[in-house]
Amino acid sequence: MESQVPLDPRARDSGPVFSGVAPEIIEDTLIHLATENEQYLSELPEQAGYFRETRIVEFIFLLSEKWHLDLSTRYQAVELLERFMIKQVEQMCESRGNSKDRAQGQGNSWSSVRDQIANTFVLRLVSCIQLASKLSLHYSRVTSDTALKFLQSLKYSYTKQELLESELAVLNTLHFHINVSTPLTYVELLLEVLGYNGCLLPVKPLHQLCVQLLDFCYLTRETIYDTLLKVAIENSTPSKLQIAKFLTVKEDSMLLAVGIISTGVFILSPGHWEQTVEHLNAITGITQQSILEFSYAVLSCVVGSTTPKQHHGNCATKSSKERILPQK
Repeated sequence: MESQVPLDPRARDSGPVFSGVAPEIIEDTLIHLATENEQYLSELPEQAGYFRETRIVEFIFLLSEKWHLDLSTRYQAVELLERFMIKQVEQMCESRGNSKDRAQGQGNSWSSVRDQIANTFVLRLVSCIQLASKLSLHYSRVTSDTALKFLQSLKYSYTKQELLESELAVLNTLHFHINVSTPLTYVELLLEVLGYNGCLLPVKPLHQLCVQLLDFCYLTRETIYDTLLKVAIENSTPSKLQIAKFLTVKEDSMLLAVGIISTGVFILSPGHWEQTVEHLNAITGITQQSILEFSYAVLSCVVGSTTPKQHHGNCATKSSKERILPQK
């Protein structure tokens, strides 16, 4: 994807607008998101995605629903926990690697790290939801009393002081950099751009469907991306090198967003699908083939049969294969 992401100049004067945001603000925000995404992918840790395991995501989603939190908060909490846990594991392993404990053997050291993580994991998860809720100014905030009541229901005996210290641990570990863009941010901004560019889409139902599909992608992440990898390399048994290279595809928020929107349009308004894919390609620089492949992977997991792959076979010359296949 290009670092500069221009708005598609076609059909600006027709169709509904998603909101009254000025086009200059939309474009600046889109460029900012694209740059942020590329920066993250260029510094991707090897453990990326490890703490987005289905049971963890489901736990956060259900707890967010129980506490009546808005959509952005639950995604923010998932991403916050992921970033914190990776950084914490890195720090703990580095600390133990430089300590006298190294003499006891690497296996024992990792076992100790794992035990420490397990002992505080639910507390840290709740703290991430609390912090995420505080980033939203218009919705419910998870108070200490609410969090403690929940933890006590799970037979934990934490105090308010320990809860506060846990929040501070997350903040300090991430150097207070907790307000980052989530895939939902990318989806909603791209819908805004599509509206500005004149795509005649059913706005409200499409947004609702995109959120449902995003939930689905979070909860079935491994299955979807496993399907996408096999489609991209045209082989059911990817090599270790291909799997390693594919990590950047799995962590690409812009690709996830365009794939979600493409899939939503294909389900809700098939007549607009090819035009939407063309617009998404023009807006983001992501090839139509890559968008097609992602929609195929999602719909394969949803229905297991008819997909856009049969609908639009040869729409680009390049795809996500370029990031997966080793160079000759």
